[in-house]
Amino acid sequence: MRLTLTSSLQAGNRLGKTIYNDNGKILLSSGVHLTERMIERLADFHITYVYIEDADTADIESHYPIPEELRVEAVKSIKKSFRDAQDSETLKKGFVFEKSAQEMNGIVRSIMMELQQHKEAITLLSDVFTYDDYIFTHSLNVTMYALTLGKQLQLPYNKLEKLGMGAILHDVGKMMVPREVLLKPGKLTNSEFELIKTHAEAGFDLLRSSREIPLVAAHCAFQHHERLDGSGYPRGLVGDDIHDFGKILAIADVFDAITSNRVYRNAMLPHEGLEIIYSGAGTLFDQHMVEAFRKCIAIYPNGLSIELNDGRKGIVVRQNPSLCDRPIVRIFEDNGLELKDKYDIDLAKELNVVVKNCDTISVG
Repeated sequence: MRLTLTSSLQAGNRLGKTIYNDNGKILLSSGVHLTERMIERLADFHITYVYIEDADTADIESHYPIPEELRVEAVKSIKKSFRDAQDSETLKKGFVFEKSAQEMNGIVRSIMMELQQHKEAITLLSDVFTYDDYIFTHSLNVTMYALTLGKQLQLPYNKLEKLGMGAILHDVGKMMVPREVLLKPGKLTNSEFELIKTHAEAGFDLLRSSREIPLVAAHCAFQHHERLDGSGYPRGLVGDDIHDFGKILAIADVFDAITSNRVYRNAMLPHEGLEIIYSGAGTLFDQHMVEAFRKCIAIYPNGLSIELNDGRKGIVVRQNPSLCDRPIVRIFEDNGLELKDKYDIDLAKELNVVVKNCDTISVG
């Protein structure tokens, strides 16, 4: 499979990976030959890129870190808990999580088990596109990124479990923000942004009222928008005043927001998202945690078209576990000439070669 911009698709291209919505319903099945109408619909839904199949990349695979059934179950549970909290009377909101905390904890444990068995650096390139449900898929993605980072930081199991609970519920306060503001496609006014900012404290108040939610998990909701230099919200905390879970959530939250489709912009690719995170390392985000995050994220996902500094072009075949920025690459083109005999190179062994550019436009 190769990763291809939706705008570069042509009728007859064969879809390499099934596209689902948040409810697990298949929208387009892998193997289907795309028509002009299908491509138009993908563009209408603001799908930035898809995987397509061809003979030269038939052996390239991209695996989601958790099974589809678990993803669907997790999103449904998050959605129900969040909407129950939204619909409950103020004095009863905390009791929503009295009932669902055990179920959510079970999901966190299942995710932890799957991530433990997933040996490659993770990539969560979006294959869902229901904007209305972004908050729920975002909560799941942030949980996987946070747990992956926590594991890289060698947090013990009991702390990972609490981190996972905080991550999966970190945005519940957004259910108290008017929908028209939350899903506004254009630029927010100052008053609308101030309204959005209330979700951190609202989520904290909601979660800490539940006896079944660890207080440190409630602080994940409270602190995931705090920044080391004090420029975050809601309290403008500085440095070590921010809990380590808050620092982890800050990285996971921003990275997923950047690399997901939003109502107001298309998704960026992982290397672009990491560049933004890196630009804030030491000022906005914890430097050590950013370095650890880099080691467990697939910066150049399998199937991505890249250009090397020596003029060769190719597609990422698979990841090097300990060197996520130096994958194995299949070379298709050398200085403008398409190769009849393609070959693979390992960037972990050819240290004088680096990735110069990358995109999702088909090569060859």
